[in-house]
Amino acid sequence: MYHGSCLCGQIRFEISGEIKNIIYCHCSQCRKAQGSAFAANGYLKREQFCISQGREKLTAYESTPGQIKYFCSICGSPIMSESNMKPDRVRVRLGTIESDIEEKPMAHIFVSSKANWESIQGDLPQYEGYEPNRDKM
Repeated sequence: MYHGSCLCGQIRFEISGEIKNIIYCHCSQCRKAQGSAFAANGYLKREQFCISQGREKLTAYESTPGQIKYFCSICGSPIMSESNMKPDRVRVRLGTIESDIEEKPMAHIFVSSKANWESIQGDLPQYEGYEPNRDKM
């Protein structure tokens, strides 16, 4: 079980399963949404994600048709996103998880869009677009 919250603590959530397919996304949308060089995201089955407090503080933004990003209406912390193309899963922002995360990142994606001031370190695979086999995840 993982526990997480937004910066101000108004929204709290629980994750009751494994976080899958953790990636670092360097696309310009993720950089803007996170205010950082990249976003660290992982996928969950929808039923494994539960807002335990502050659901009324959660607000949404449809960044592209069918892609909805949810964040705290008080502090602006990004919490999770969903896609109409994959209604059975959600993508959680790992920086909001307070528990130690056991699963490890698998790749950097959209590296051709990375910030010019960033230098990717480490030996994780790097992809120009989405990681291979994304649709099978």
